[in-house]
Parts: sequence; C-alpha cells; structure tokens
Amino acid sequence: MSQISYFFGHILEFFYNMTSNYALSIVLFTILTKIILLPLTISQMRSMSAMKLIQPEIDKINKKYKNDRQKQSELLSKLYKDNNINPAAGCLPLLIQLPILTAMYSVIREPIKYVFSNNEALYKTADIGFFWVKHLTDVDKINFGGMDLPFILPVLSAIFTYLQLKMSTARSSSDNEMAQGMNRNMSIMMPIMMLIWGVMFPAGLMLYWVTGTIVQIVQQYFIGKYEEKIMLEKKENSGQISKNQVKKQSNASAKKDDKK
Repeated sequence: MSQISYFFGHILEFFYNMTSNYALSIVLFTILTKIILLPLTISQMRSMSAMKLIQPEIDKINKKYKNDRQKQSELLSKLYKDNNINPAAGCLPLLIQLPILTAMYSVIREPIKYVFSNNEALYKTADIGFFWVKHLTDVDKINFGGMDLPFILPVLSAIFTYLQLKMSTARSSSDNEMAQGMNRNMSIMMPIMMLIWGVMFPAGLMLYWVTGTIVQIVQQYFIGKYEEKIMLEKKENSGQISKNQVKKQSNASAKKDDKK
C-alpha cells in the first residue's frame, strides 16, 4: 500500500507543480482517477440496465422458488448467463475504490512525505488550505457546546453520497422487498457514516470524496441516459420480433385453413 501512496503522491506533486494549489491538485487527481475508472463505471451501469431489463423474470423466479434456494440459484444463474450478465460487475468499481481511498488517506495525512518529497520548507510555503479549511490535513469540524460536529465538507459529502445512492437504487429498482429494504438502509446509513468519518478523517480526504461523488453523479446521469435509450430500443426490438412471430403464425394458420 505504501508504494501506491508514493505513486499517488507523485501524481499530486505533478498537479501541484502545475497549479501551485494543493486543494486543486486533489480535485484534479480525483477527476483523473474517475476518468481512468470510467470503463468500469460504464460496465457497472450496463450491468445495472441489463438487470433492470430482466428484473420481472428475476422476481418471478425468487417468488416461485423462495423455498427452494438451490433451484432458485440454478435458474438465476441460467438467466444471467443467457442474457450475458455478470451480477458481480456492479461491485468491481467499489472494490477498486477501497485501496485507492486507503492510499489517499496516507497521502493526505502525510503530504510532506508523499507529495513534497520530505521538503518541509516547501510544504510550509505551499498553499495547503481550502477556503475555510486552514490545512487539508486538519479535520473539517466545528465545536458546538463542547462537542465536535461535522462542518461543510462532511455535510456536502453526506448530501452527495445520498444523491448518488438514490440514483443507483432508482436504476436497479426491484419488487423484491428484501432488496428494497437493503437499498433504503444503504441510502440512510452511508450518508450517516460520511458525517461520522467527517469528524475523524482529514479535510483533504473529504474533498477527494466530495469531488469523486459529484463526478460519479454526472457520469451516472449521462451514461444512464444512454443505457436507458439502448434498453428501450431492445424492448422495442423484442416487441417487434414477438409481433412478427405472431403474424407469421397467424399467416401459417390461415394458409392451412385455406388448404382445407
């Protein structure tokens, strides 16, 4: 993990040398990360769209074989295979984000070591603040009545996390009560966790998360619109094929009746 932190530190150093602004360097690094991970995001969105398309069939199988888990699993696996869907595709971007987040925590906590090449004099003269935050290594919190409360970045982080999760759950809607319950709980718990982490982790890490979540919302919106268009075309083509099949069957039956 240390090697990854040094690698990220070099990228941040490059952006800092280019902008002379540490906060902007974190923002640019985050955007770059999201661009690199864009193919995985597209794969995730495509998988979610395909899952939504076959969701009625999934719900039927879950309802019909709710007491036979083995049969249910076999039929769902066959359904995913027939439709070229990988249910685990949606988890891949999240799994990749975890080591990135862990490495970024180390970088932002020790910028002298990872970003400024142990040059303490350079670090002291650097612009390492962000508007109301004096140092991005500090925690963005406010003391109220002797209690530390999350301030602006943690609150923004919670808000954008909630919006991003609502967008995701809206695209993966299901009649399954358990799935709906899990989605609702996730939409509530994750923003709360962001508020808690906001009084524990450096403001720079919160800035990374806020920026990343905003970029992800934008990506999800535009990719989602495109995937919805493709999904509607597939539905229309499927309906057209069904109509043609019915028409052919009707014509065949009519010909048989004429022969009689």
